[in-house]
Amino acid sequence: MVSTYLSYDLVNRDLSTSLKRVSNQSAVKREADYYEANIGKITSVDEFMDDYRLYAYAMKAYGLEDMTYAKAFMQKILESDLSDDDSFANKLADSRYRDFATAFNFSVQGAAAQSETQIGNFTDLYGTTMDDKGAGVATETGYFNAMMSQVGSADALLNNERLRSYVFTAFGVDEKYYNRAVVKGVLSSDTTDPDSYINTTLGVQRDDLGNRLTDAQARFEAATTTADKNLIQAEINGYESSLDTIQTYYDMANAFNFNADGTMPAEGAQSAEQQTAVNTLYLANQERLSSATAAAERDYVNAKMATVTDVNEILTDNRVYNYIKVAFDLTSATVVRSTIEQILTSDLNDPGSYANIYGATRPAYLDLAKAFNFGTDGKVAAGAAQTTQQAAEAASRYFSRYDDAQDAADEKAVSLYKTAIADVKTVDEFLTKPDVFNFALKAVGLDPASVSKSTIKQVLTSDLTDSKSYAYKLNDERYLTLARAFNFTKDGGITTALSAQTEGTVKSVASEYIIKVTRFIDDEKRLGTKETENESGKKVRENITARTKAKEEASVETKYYSEQMLKIKTASEFIDDDRLTTVLLTAYDIDPKSVDKDFLKQVFASDLSDPESFVNQQKNSVWAEILGTFNFDTKGNLAKRDDGTSIQTQGKVLETENRYNRQTLEEEQGESNNGVRLALYFERMSKSITSAYDIIGDTALLEFFRTTYSLPEEFSNMDVDKQAELVKKYMNLEDLKDPEKVQKVINKFTALYDLENSNASSSALSILTGNMSGAGISADLLSAISQYR
Repeated sequence: MVSTYLSYDLVNRDLSTSLKRVSNQSAVKREADYYEANIGKITSVDEFMDDYRLYAYAMKAYGLEDMTYAKAFMQKILESDLSDDDSFANKLADSRYRDFATAFNFSVQGAAAQSETQIGNFTDLYGTTMDDKGAGVATETGYFNAMMSQVGSADALLNNERLRSYVFTAFGVDEKYYNRAVVKGVLSSDTTDPDSYINTTLGVQRDDLGNRLTDAQARFEAATTTADKNLIQAEINGYESSLDTIQTYYDMANAFNFNADGTMPAEGAQSAEQQTAVNTLYLANQERLSSATAAAERDYVNAKMATVTDVNEILTDNRVYNYIKVAFDLTSATVVRSTIEQILTSDLNDPGSYANIYGATRPAYLDLAKAFNFGTDGKVAAGAAQTTQQAAEAASRYFSRYDDAQDAADEKAVSLYKTAIADVKTVDEFLTKPDVFNFALKAVGLDPASVSKSTIKQVLTSDLTDSKSYAYKLNDERYLTLARAFNFTKDGGITTALSAQTEGTVKSVASEYIIKVTRFIDDEKRLGTKETENESGKKVRENITARTKAKEEASVETKYYSEQMLKIKTASEFIDDDRLTTVLLTAYDIDPKSVDKDFLKQVFASDLSDPESFVNQQKNSVWAEILGTFNFDTKGNLAKRDDGTSIQTQGKVLETENRYNRQTLEEEQGESNNGVRLALYFERMSKSITSAYDIIGDTALLEFFRTTYSLPEEFSNMDVDKQAELVKKYMNLEDLKDPEKVQKVINKFTALYDLENSNASSSALSILTGNMSGAGISADLLSAISQYR
């Protein structure tokens, strides 16, 4: 009789050859061929389960053969979102179900203008772009103020794109259509000099337009028909618009002090007051409020408060009035100027004053009254309306609330976008839905009002695998970002996302990575507490354990992986990103430190269909499985995809076949020696064991453990927690990360399995009982036993 140790060693010594032998068996090959030929045709869970051969093959591959009958249960597994900790598959303790779910893409939507991951990343981009806009306002204002002292001339200003853009934004000049000679002449003009450029050109036009306007207004009054009045009104509107444009140039001329020849005078291009005026105009013309705007409003109000002597000076100054309303959260339509006046003139020592009466239910009234020092008659000494402390507190309130309405609008825009984009089926629908079109362009930093829809259509239907396509010809990263964010075909339809990995694969890798890095971390070890909000919005204290901390850190990496995999366009980009390769390799139970970039380059340059390629020559089939999850060709470029989507990547098909072969191998070995099957099973499952309860909950693993550590059969009857304590006592679970230590445990099991399962006629028992006739312990068994005390 061949010992368990030797039988296992014969199989495991060259496992790849053993598995290849199994795969070449006619019955096994027939089922594999059927699976390969038909799995790509499946588009739904129902279709998958209705094809019994496919379904049964996959169920056996993942060790779930005994659950093949439970179709309703397995459908819930396949439809689970693995990125959701509370999904059905993730909540089950048995990791086989999660592994089965990760093998397929049923939970991921098919063709769509944007996938769920793309939508999430795109709305995040919108937030980032909006934040960057705010930061950019402060940056550009600082740049303008610093450069204006050394700009040198009007020509230098116009030659500097950032300065020119700042000035044009402040004065509302369209940079696409401006006349350089006119603008230079305006900047070099003294509006008080009748012979200056602006007065001899635009001034003459202004006078002429003024006369025409007066004449048109008179004709309008005299007109007797609606048709005549409409024609004349259109004429009037044109004159008024032209006059407004000319006034803008006069305002611009008054904001600068360049000499008539465009040079800068000794005292500088601008005074402090002129510069402040331009800054204010620039901030006022921004689409969004920013911290720079808030700071400007604070400075304006503080300067104003230093001179105020009457409450009416606040009520009649819109900037101060609005500042107060925002700062003290009094933006409701029911709060009017008279309300503010009564609050500011309340005597807080008088219980019957307005602020005291209504402050009981509206604390903001009292807060406002305490922030100012007006008398009941509305008077105050100059400089005494607010103390420095009161001004600082009011400013703090303003900074915390100035963009609340903007944030609410952003949240609404995101919500409307998510709803609208889900219904977009063609690029034309994208262009005609304002909630989609405007949001998308703003997200990438484009102005919806200044970009033609025909341009956007050509961008969105560009073939991004062709460097000569329209999106690339524009030489603007914003357009490429837009094109990459959507899944439109060249005909304007929708397809699945063209990315390095499918959304389902990315979710699977992320899920496995988190499991692997938190595998043996003690969840009971507390590191502290943190404040969070529960579902009702109430703040609560939550314990921080070593496991939750590790999971949070892992989530940062998986978020990075999910976002970057949508941007990766070549295998080289992926290989060169250590964070990405670390997540991937860890998810596949490979130590990232054991793999160098040259090896990865050879893997990604391999042709999976070529048996002689580098990846197919590796003993470990996991490299072929990994390569098969990527959409790269052998040159490392993204490969084109058709309009449909497969519910399983090529890599997962390979993994399923390899798992099926492994299951078949274990079954075959079990027919002659169940100990060998248990050893092979433990070796395979050791990678997924995360706790002692995984061993206790699996009959085969429990038998392996009991035999390895010579525990009686009654061990299984103990309290579960007591069993777990003994598992931890005898087996250091972290050793399961080390293949060599796993192999030592298996060697011990195979040796002791024969001792426990021998009968009176066996060689082992004969030795122990003194019956030496024709029997002895084999050399390989002695060798195995000698390794343990």
